[in-house]
Amino acid sequence: MRIIVILLCTILMWGWGDVAFAELPQITQEQLQKWEDLNNQALRAANQGDFATAEEYWTQVIEEFPQNPAIWSNRGNVRVSQNKLQGALEDYNKAIELAPNVTDPYLNRGAALEGLGRWSDAIADYNRVLELDPDDAMAYNNRGNAEAGLGKWTEAIADFKKATEINPKFAFARANYALALYENGQQQQAIREMRNIVRRYPKFADIRAALTAALWVTGQVGEAESNWVAAYGLDSRYKDINWVKNVRRWPPSLVSALDKFLKLQ
Repeated sequence: MRIIVILLCTILMWGWGDVAFAELPQITQEQLQKWEDLNNQALRAANQGDFATAEEYWTQVIEEFPQNPAIWSNRGNVRVSQNKLQGALEDYNKAIELAPNVTDPYLNRGAALEGLGRWSDAIADYNRVLELDPDDAMAYNNRGNAEAGLGKWTEAIADFKKATEINPKFAFARANYALALYENGQQQQAIREMRNIVRRYPKFADIRAALTAALWVTGQVGEAESNWVAAYGLDSRYKDINWVKNVRRWPPSLVSALDKFLKLQ
């Protein structure tokens, strides 16, 4: 089973300002204080990477306030982080039931569906987001990811490009666009895009590693090795080809190129 990739599919936490998405029963000040305390503890635990504890706190809130969609979605997020994808889907389904016209649960459910390899179902969720908000850059990026999972590189390129047009500072959409171009046979354009991204974001490990692979197979050894030193120093996971292939989910041709580079190191 694939682990969901935060690099590709950002999980969105709702805050307490979103309780207006659902009609809540009258609550006392004491209940509200308890609610806020549990929420703060859950967010703190999640930020510290203690997702199991965060799940416990949000479960406690759900038991008292089951009509709040934000809590169901947030518990789904920490379940994703523990690779409890089926449980996460159940939580997102409930959040969508309670707030059918809010985009975040669809985005999050789409990411979980990608983690299960259910690309078409994920695309359906991203399509729903774009029906609700045609200018949602994340939805275009994530739909591109799912299209890439189906090998639909032309469609993926169009969606990654649209995401960057909506949000020019969306670095991962730009990276995904470059990687998709490479897989689509547009290697020189892809390398130009990668170099541009590196100039703007010199500490972007993903694109440094991708540029390493792309340059290595074209014989540009010095520049490839220079980028590798930077990439590996920023994120050593790129030395694990299985992680690159199955978790980061690079396109096959770049995975192959990086594998060749690593085997000669």
